[in-house]
Amino acid sequence: MLPDNAVLVPATADSTGRTSPLTRPRRVGYVTKMFPRFSETFILTELLQVERLGVDVEVFSLRPPTDGRFHAGLADLRAPVSYLRSSGIRAADLWAALAETAAEFGDLGPHLADLLRLDVRDAVQAAELARLVRQRGITHLHAHFASAGAGVARVAAAIAGIGYGFTAHAKDIFHDGVDRDDLARKLRDATDVVTVSEFNLAYLRRTFGPDAAAVRRVYNGLDLAGFPFASPLDRPARIAGVGRLVEKKGFGDLLEAVALLIAEGRDVELVLVGSGEYDAPLRAQAERLGLGSRLRMLGGLPQHRVAEIVAGAAAFAAPCVVGADGNRDGLPTVLLEAMALGTPCVATPVTGIPEVIRDNVTGLLVPEHDPAALAVALGRLLDEPQLRVRLAGAARGLIEREFDARRQAQLVADGFSAAAANGHGRASGHAEGSSR
Repeated sequence: MLPDNAVLVPATADSTGRTSPLTRPRRVGYVTKMFPRFSETFILTELLQVERLGVDVEVFSLRPPTDGRFHAGLADLRAPVSYLRSSGIRAADLWAALAETAAEFGDLGPHLADLLRLDVRDAVQAAELARLVRQRGITHLHAHFASAGAGVARVAAAIAGIGYGFTAHAKDIFHDGVDRDDLARKLRDATDVVTVSEFNLAYLRRTFGPDAAAVRRVYNGLDLAGFPFASPLDRPARIAGVGRLVEKKGFGDLLEAVALLIAEGRDVELVLVGSGEYDAPLRAQAERLGLGSRLRMLGGLPQHRVAEIVAGAAAFAAPCVVGADGNRDGLPTVLLEAMALGTPCVATPVTGIPEVIRDNVTGLLVPEHDPAALAVALGRLLDEPQLRVRLAGAARGLIEREFDARRQAQLVADGFSAAAANGHGRASGHAEGSSR
C-alpha cells in the first residue's frame, strides 16, 4: 500500500524500454515571512488546495503574526506551523547555530559564503530550518515572495541537500531596493520558480536572462465556492475599493474621482476596506474634498465581510499606480474576487492587470493617475445597468477558466513533482498557459 503522502509522478523508462510509474513521498515546507497574514489570503488559499491534492505540507514562518485577526479558512488548514527563532538574536547565537547545524550535517564550508550574505537573524533561521528539514522529513521547500523567505529557504535547502523554489509576486521583484545580484542567485539555484502574471514573467526573463529561463507563470487562484456570482443589474450607486492603504493602490485618485462624480450631482457612496500608512492622509484628503458621509473607511475586514461589501457594490475600483520607489501590484487578488462575484471593475493598466481587465470586455481600463478618466468610467458603470451585466458575465467566465484555485494549485504542485523527478534540477517545461 502506498504511503498517504505518495504522489504519482510521470512514468520513466527502464533499461528494457518499458515504462513504470514512480511514487515519490512528498513533504513540502512552505516558507513565509509571516503566517498567517491578514492581507495574504492567496497563500492560505493555495495551501488549502495543495493539501486537498494530497501533498503533505508544513509551514515555516520567519516571524510570528502581528495582525491579531484571522480568516475563517485558517481553521481548515491541517498543516502544522513552526515559527523560526526571530527575536533576541546576537552574533554569538549565529556561531551556536552553525555549530549545532554542523554537528547534524558535517562540514558547512561550502555554505559559509551564502550564510555570510544573510543578516544574522536570517542566517540563524536558515541553519535552524535546515535541521528541521531533516528532522521533519521535508523533501522540498517553497517560499512565497522572492525576498527574505526565499533567501532563508535557498540556504537551508542547500545545507539539507534538497530542492527549493519560490513564488515571485510584486514588491519582491520591482521595488528599487531589490538586490538584483541576490535575486539572480535565487533564480539560478531554484528548482522551480513561479510568478503570478505574464507581465512579471516577461520582466524577469528580460532582466535576468538565462537565470530566469525556467520561471513559470501560475496565476493566484480563487476558491470559487466562496465567491458566488450574482448579477449586478440592480445594485445601489456604491463603489467599493479594497486593499492596503499604501501608495501603489492609488486610492488618492479614487477619492478625487468620487469628488468629481459628486460635483456632477450624483448620489454615490464610496466604501474603502483596508488599513495602512496612508489611512490618515486619505482621511485628510477626504475632508478637504468634502466627501463627508459619502465615504466610509472600514479598516481591515475578514474575507467573508469583504466579499459581502464587494458583492453589494455597483462598481469595484482598482486604480493601481507605480509607486515612486518602483513598488507596484503584481495582480491584485481582490480584483479577481470582485470579477468572480459579478461586480464590474475599473482598473489601470499596471503590471498584470490588463491580463484580466480587457477594456470594454471584462471591465474598463483607465490611465493611472487620471482621476477624471476614472470618474468617467465609474459613471458609466453607475449609469448603464446592461453594461454592468455584460462586463460582469464575461469577467466571471474568465475567472472560471483561468483562476480556479484547484487548477492553479495543481500547476504549483506539478512543479514540486517535476523538481523531485529531475533530482533537484530545474523543473522541466512550463505550466499550462505559461509563456515560453
